[in-house]
Amino acid sequence: MARTAPKPTRASSSAAAVLASSADDAAFATTLAKGLVVLEAFKAGATLLGNMELSTLTGIPRPTVARLTHTLAELGYLRYDAGRAKYRVGARALRMAHPLLADMQFRQLARPMMQELAQSVRGTVSIGLLDATSMIYVETARSGDVGPHVPDIGMPIPVVMTAMGRAAAATLLQAEAALLAERIASEDPELWSAFRDRYRAGLAQCASRGFCTCWGEYMASIHAVAAPLFHASETKQTFSINCGIPAFRLQPGQLEGEIGPRIAALADSIRAIIGAAGPAAETQKQNKKRARR
Repeated sequence: MARTAPKPTRASSSAAAVLASSADDAAFATTLAKGLVVLEAFKAGATLLGNMELSTLTGIPRPTVARLTHTLAELGYLRYDAGRAKYRVGARALRMAHPLLADMQFRQLARPMMQELAQSVRGTVSIGLLDATSMIYVETARSGDVGPHVPDIGMPIPVVMTAMGRAAAATLLQAEAALLAERIASEDPELWSAFRDRYRAGLAQCASRGFCTCWGEYMASIHAVAAPLFHASETKQTFSINCGIPAFRLQPGQLEGEIGPRIAALADSIRAIIGAAGPAAETQKQNKKRARR
């Protein structure tokens, strides 16, 4: 059955952006949203934060932050470090991820094949889930030394400047793709302006070759290829799969000539095992047209 595009929503890449745009929504639970904004402030490089730091990062007044962090700590979603008078994410937060990951049983089927390719090319192979203007890693396999970029489950990366993001976008219908482009341009106009042409070229490359390349655009020392995986119509989830390799390990022409076709073949194999369909022919045709504009 043909997939119809969803109606545009206010979904954004952060709870803070949604909170800022919801002042006139009487049904919107502002206090809950602020609590989630506080939780989202914790990320790699910012794993231990005090109330003042959280207030600065979120724009929420410090007294409100203090009530939120106290409540989140009582519930187990934050853990208080009395010696430093700061908070870190608590173990209970992991429970929130488990139902989502458990519903993606194809990851276990794909992982042995991902590990084989990762070992073969001495890099990483990962599956990502499209989340507004970001990709979220939901599975990853890697060889021993993969350089400075070590993907892990839950890690976000931007759609517009990564092969994984462009490959996921290549599965979207025209209305969905247009909405995604509008979100990216709205959230970070400079980033969109800088990577717009390469982003569109990546969509066209996926349509013509089954994969796209990224030559150190997200991280200079890592080159990557990615292929569209599938769109789960029931859950409205879009997945892609990538392979990242330290640039110094690549031979001339190897990324496009060897590893690109291998990641596309791996995507085909995963779809065959789970009975998923790839990007529709109409979607691929639309991507080629967008690249020529």
